[in-house]
Amino acid sequence: MRCNKRIAILSPVAWRTPPRQYGAWETVASNITEGLVDRGWDVTLFATRDSVTRARLHAVVDQGYEEDHTVDPKVAEYLHISEVFEHAAEFDLIHSNYDFMALTYSRLVKTPVLTTVHGFSSPRIMPVYQKYRDGYFVSISDSDRAPELNYMATVYNGIDLPLYPFQATGGDDLIFLGRIHPDKGVHLAIETARLTGLPLLIAGIIQDQRYFREQVEPHLNRTIRFVGPVDVAGKNELFARALALLHLNTIPERFGLVLAEANAAGVPVIAMDLGSCREVIEDGRTGFLVDSAGQAAQTLNRLAEIDRSACRRRVQRCFSISMMVEAYERVYAAIFDLEAKKQS
Repeated sequence: MRCNKRIAILSPVAWRTPPRQYGAWETVASNITEGLVDRGWDVTLFATRDSVTRARLHAVVDQGYEEDHTVDPKVAEYLHISEVFEHAAEFDLIHSNYDFMALTYSRLVKTPVLTTVHGFSSPRIMPVYQKYRDGYFVSISDSDRAPELNYMATVYNGIDLPLYPFQATGGDDLIFLGRIHPDKGVHLAIETARLTGLPLLIAGIIQDQRYFREQVEPHLNRTIRFVGPVDVAGKNELFARALALLHLNTIPERFGLVLAEANAAGVPVIAMDLGSCREVIEDGRTGFLVDSAGQAAQTLNRLAEIDRSACRRRVQRCFSISMMVEAYERVYAAIFDLEAKKQS
């Protein structure tokens, strides 16, 4: 599809777009951008200056504030967000992947703004969403919605499938990939490993140092190991060794990119049945949904029931970049129609 509409994609500036290692929102913003370029759209990506894209890149922040600690995060964020809105007249649509902050600029410009809500980080941010609830919103799962917002659709995140080659056979390790934070249930992954005696590899950024020090580090040994943050190549090394991915989140998951990435590689996922996990994982076919570490340990005996190629096929069908971008194209078309009616 080719379109003469001009789209501005607003990515966060915590990390580069796409990120070198961690950075889920930057990953999705990149995948949207590159997918739109592939389909002929005129796209400008607002991101850090070191970002990599085939679209036009517009930047006022050199590096992500999580990668350059001489930068004040708030200064970087507001220089960056204001920049896209100062150029709003150059675009037919601003597609924001920047949480609630960009909404505060949305009524100051005539260009329509679509916000993909990547998650509600706290009840304290909801007054902003409530004030701007009549804007245009997309959710990334049916489970992660605020009832009062004007949702255009649910659009599942899409991953770049060629980055995650299919692993026809797995290894003997349990793996955890994600933020080292209580929300992600690293301690429950450790409990599962201890219950089964299976080795566990833990990878990710340490977001909560006290949690790591008190609930993760004391349990590290020769079989339960922390390998730190990993890039795509590092993820694939873990997937090649994986018997299963453990994703025992303690709060409702918003989407869970790592679930789709693991399934794309053919790795079964054992996930807590909270939030979007039921939407991303097909229970009994691409993994298992559980309610506790004990239940997670029990389901490991059922992994032979999982067809690894079926895991890959489901991601191709539901969570590819092309599927995501086609869904966004439908949302864009609906917004353009609504805006045209306002002008008539």
